Amino acid sequence: QVQLVESGGGLVQAGGSLRLSCAASGRTFRSYAMGWFRQAPGKEREFVAGISWSGGNTYYADSVKGRFTISRDNAKNTVYLRMNSLKPEDTAVYYCAASTWANYYRDYVTASKYDYWGQGTQVTVSS
Repeated sequence: QVQLVESGGGLVQAGGSLRLSCAASGRTFRSYAMGWFRQAPGKEREFVAGISWSGGNTYYADSVKGRFTISRDNAKNTVYLRMNSLKPEDTAVYYCAASTWANYYRDYVTASKYDYWGQGTQVTVSS
């Protein structure tokens, strides 16, 4: 079993940057594909970014491509989401998730393919 704890959220002005971290417990972290999702008030949870177990493959939603970067450090059991050029529409609770199933893009973007979820961290972007 994996426990995930997100951190790094906060309030930032439009155009600013944040880096989210997701720390995982357990010695099997390196065997999981990881993803970041977000959920804004009144909206469904949506895929933001995903990364394979080795870090060799990354995937992004069109809305964040070129602005966000996902990375992982398997030695530290941590996955990161660097967010640049933030926009008010990026405001949401951000969740990290771990998957034993994800192999293709269609897997990474599907919330039901993830086995474990963190509690979320709030990101608020003011205009």
